[in-house]
Amino acid sequence: MGQPTIKDVAKLAGVSISTVSRVMNNSKPVSPEARQKVLDAIAKLDFKPNELARSLVMRKSNLVGVIVEDIGIEYMAQLIRGIEEIGRVYKYDILLQSSYGDENALNNSIDFLATKQVEGFIIITQNLSDEALLKLRETRIPFILLDKFHAYKNLTTVKVDYKKEQYNLTKYLFSQGNDNVLFIGDKADNVLNNAKIAGYREAIEELGKEEFIVKIDGITSNDGYNIGKEAIDVCKENGITAVSLLNDEVAIGFIDYCADNGIKVPDDISVAGFGDSSIASIYRPNLTTVAIPYYDIGAISIRALIKRIKKEDEILDKDWIMDCNIVARESSKKVG
Repeated sequence: MGQPTIKDVAKLAGVSISTVSRVMNNSKPVSPEARQKVLDAIAKLDFKPNELARSLVMRKSNLVGVIVEDIGIEYMAQLIRGIEEIGRVYKYDILLQSSYGDENALNNSIDFLATKQVEGFIIITQNLSDEALLKLRETRIPFILLDKFHAYKNLTTVKVDYKKEQYNLTKYLFSQGNDNVLFIGDKADNVLNNAKIAGYREAIEELGKEEFIVKIDGITSNDGYNIGKEAIDVCKENGITAVSLLNDEVAIGFIDYCADNGIKVPDDISVAGFGDSSIASIYRPNLTTVAIPYYDIGAISIRALIKRIKKEDEILDKDWIMDCNIVARESSKKVG
């Protein structure tokens, strides 16, 4: 005998199929007597509703589509973990797609997930085009956009105040007794890089110190190594004893250059990164850095999206700014 159907339940209970549906979905009032008959029939037949069929009828799948640029990027994996674990608390599962930075792949992922009846999207990217944003809006499916390098009008999100965090880190390095601090940033003109430079400059101006900035074209450890000679020359010429770099990878590359050239970290120079990637606590010396709460960003994002889906009170009526914290490790020390 095959699996019992809703028709079998209705027949055994002596009610209509629509009455069974109302009891199952709790959509419209049903008399206590009829409800009990339906529940008894369901129990007797061990009826299990076809969730896919129900989702098509109810337009409720309890699925969220998550599109990442590349799951291999460490911080994106941390965001996904927060999204998935908190989503399960609210009985939502995720369908995951990667675009690998290709706009056609991103558009295809949006189309694919829409056919899977996802109730919402979370897009995790470092750069979303206006065309892709328009496509998202055209689906009329609620979404949250987590874009590291750009800001968009009329879109609220969960993010980090990079200006404030770089300001705090710069102030911390000066509080360690350093007379001068060099900031190594990225040449790229975007929200993230501009905010960090602005934060460094605000701290410098507030303390009445001299500004020293070197910009590089890249964000990898190799780029940090390659800028080493120029950065050390600037430090020697200006009595600089601390260097703050745009991210952990560049900072570690810079420390490698120092090690290869007889410069001791932190005895000769203190070094700080940004992000608190997993390698920051493994590499020797352990890296002083700013810890970004990526898991929490993912967790808040899925909560906000589910509230949008359910049309409940919006928790992102304005950007949700996450606080970071400075993790002091072996690569920096007090001077004097």
